[in-house]
Amino acid sequence: MKKFLMGNEAIALGAINAGVNLVAGYPGTPSTEILETAARENKGRYYVEWSVNEKAALEVAAGASYSGARTLVTMKQVGLNVASDPLMSLAYVGVKGGMVIVSADDPGPISSQTEQDTRHFAHFSKLPCFDPSSPEEAYSMMKTAYEISEKYNTPVLFRPTTRVCHASADIEIGEREEHVPDGFVKDTNRWVIFPRTSYLNHIRIEERYKPLSDEFSDMEYNKIEGRGRLGIACGGISYAYVKEAVRLLGAEDSVTIMKIGTPFPFPEKIAQRFIENTEKILVCEELDPVIERELIFLCGKNGIKKEILGKYTKNSPLAGENSTEILMGHIAEFCGIEIKPDETAVKPPLPVRPPVLCAGCPHRASFLAVKHAMKGKKAVFSGDIGCYTLGNAKPLDMVDTCLCMGADVTIAQGIHRIEPETVNFSFIGDSTFFASGITGVVNAVYNKTDIVLVVLDNSITAMTGGQPHPGVGKTMMNEPGGKISIKKVLEGIGVESIREANPFEFFDAVSAGKEAAAENGVRAIIFKAPCVNLVKSDKKCTVEENCVGCRKCINEVGCPALILDNKKVHIDENLCTGCGLCSNVCPAGAINGGDDDE
Repeated sequence: MKKFLMGNEAIALGAINAGVNLVAGYPGTPSTEILETAARENKGRYYVEWSVNEKAALEVAAGASYSGARTLVTMKQVGLNVASDPLMSLAYVGVKGGMVIVSADDPGPISSQTEQDTRHFAHFSKLPCFDPSSPEEAYSMMKTAYEISEKYNTPVLFRPTTRVCHASADIEIGEREEHVPDGFVKDTNRWVIFPRTSYLNHIRIEERYKPLSDEFSDMEYNKIEGRGRLGIACGGISYAYVKEAVRLLGAEDSVTIMKIGTPFPFPEKIAQRFIENTEKILVCEELDPVIERELIFLCGKNGIKKEILGKYTKNSPLAGENSTEILMGHIAEFCGIEIKPDETAVKPPLPVRPPVLCAGCPHRASFLAVKHAMKGKKAVFSGDIGCYTLGNAKPLDMVDTCLCMGADVTIAQGIHRIEPETVNFSFIGDSTFFASGITGVVNAVYNKTDIVLVVLDNSITAMTGGQPHPGVGKTMMNEPGGKISIKKVLEGIGVESIREANPFEFFDAVSAGKEAAAENGVRAIIFKAPCVNLVKSDKKCTVEENCVGCRKCINEVGCPALILDNKKVHIDENLCTGCGLCSNVCPAGAINGGDDDE
């Protein structure tokens, strides 16, 4: 049957119909909906879990693959860094059941710390890589990826980008092919990674490069279109942009397009034909010059002189997403086509709308409480990845550092060692605490480092769409799970000073911040209040006539529900949740906080 599917849904259904037995992952845009779709479509024929982090997910899947199961692991590109330790070893050890590791790249970046290109990881780990150009291709590629994985006993990387993950298309969906695992067979020579075994496996991995390259050259995912003397090489979503740009420019007869759907091992045979049959080549790809570098290498290896243009020559964008409009200019210049400006197509620039914390978000209250507690004192606020990263925005201005998940705890320790007179606060969310924060706390306790850990517990993995985590007590399949107490974890680690507070009980929260800051050693504050998207409230705040228009509520709280109209503050009832935070800072007492509508 045909279904209208998002790319991530297509990837999940591709794995399901290929007979997947286990799906594990960690949420992260743009990959999140893959596992959510697998959970939604689960009829009890396979196992699905949100793992505590990407490393755990990959290792769980490895055990299942050792047992002959077909497995799917999902994450975003920065999550692959977390999984890289087992990934590199697994590349040497190999698998028995097919394993596909989806690492969704985020050109832009739209919702990530980096624009890293998973195709480099494929080259680094020497793992086959698939790079779909559309949701339809992503669906069909999954079955091929499992077949390659089992044929060569290797994990396979699958690299969709944001516009493939979140685009939608009508896709012909087949029936599920059941895959029955044959169980784990003890074999220490195969499953135990010893130096001598690794050496022999490294040789085996190198020897498979050419057979895989030749096999990829014959696959439908790599193809040459057109007979023009000008060559355009591309891959992934850029293939769709190139096709559209060439059509709009009327350059179909002038160019030959080579599409690369399996960037590693590079399909050298088809690329060789492309090089030989074109006069010069323009490479259009996201993000890094991977295809470009391979073509330059091939020319050098075979003594071919060919002009290859791309990122190295600044004939295509060096960073960020491609688009049809962006590539049209580069392709027109490459083809010698003059584009006449269309004045009617000129649009005014869109207003800049930076992301902000939701109205009623408990993180805003937590940040504001600590800010009030530390007025006049020297403090550094180390932040982390999640909704609370938005605490860096004005007027809160409460995130001084943000590196990667879990790094707030350890960055704060490093700053303390150089500036011991500074009070170092470390802000981390509940989901991130479980994913990668615990190790840093252990390090602080072990080394007796003076920091204030602030756990922002909103009972959800909020930034990526509201997934459960170990502190919630519910699994991805909505079944009861082990509920892990953050306070008890901290006590078990050895944190002796732990305070719990509701950030909306504002003055108690401020006191908790002051008391913790006055102590020494590792101390923790757990600010606990549910994400505003978990609770529905009929309460609204109201502004009375005695508002003096001082704007202190806007300038300190920064809630998007606060509006300045005719020099006085008003509250947007469509946004307000009645949390009452703004009423705590109003010097005129003009805001009634959290009264029922009635």
